[in-house]
Amino acid sequence: MSNPAQRPAQAIEVTDATDATIEVTIWSLEQTSPADLRPAAVPEGDLRIVRSEVVLPEFSRFLYSAVGGDIHWTDRLGMTYAQWQELLQRPGAETWVAYVNGTPAGYVQLDAQDGGVVEIMYFGLIPVFRGRRIGGHLLSCGVARAWDLAERWPERPPTERVWLHTCSKDGPYAMDNYLRRGFRLFDTKTEVEPDVATPGPWPGAYGA
Repeated sequence: MSNPAQRPAQAIEVTDATDATIEVTIWSLEQTSPADLRPAAVPEGDLRIVRSEVVLPEFSRFLYSAVGGDIHWTDRLGMTYAQWQELLQRPGAETWVAYVNGTPAGYVQLDAQDGGVVEIMYFGLIPVFRGRRIGGHLLSCGVARAWDLAERWPERPPTERVWLHTCSKDGPYAMDNYLRRGFRLFDTKTEVEPDVATPGPWPGAYGA
């Protein structure tokens, strides 16, 4: 699945020919009206999407590592407990979790920014739940919650724009999901990043 909201790493100057690097294409997409959202069909089965309202770095880090462990999500792995807590406590920060038969299956993390802008910071499914039509519905719900975020945060202005990042390290269906939900491409760039091993939720997961 996608890591649309992982912030792109800064361009890296390659000074040692032996350093392993990878060229990554980063796409930025947006919606500028609630009418842009094209919801996916709701899949069958016991699927619930619930907001995680308690600031809990342990749970947030679990979701991050379980969802992104096989697609190179690494930017938050070195953060301290206090840093996780600070990000989760930001006004307008929300985490919406998909549960299948009571088990966490994936999540959407929203970050309210200046000027009525909401970024979908992270979105994706734990690998075992991919390919079951859950992602389209989870993304639809996350985008809808981005558009009505000010209803839950009276100090925030109404949402005027929802945006996200995705990149060439994401799953093969990530971009198609965003486009089907009504997102439009507004920027493309290429950067060079270190070619790091997939971390998994723990070393050795997914055959890494």
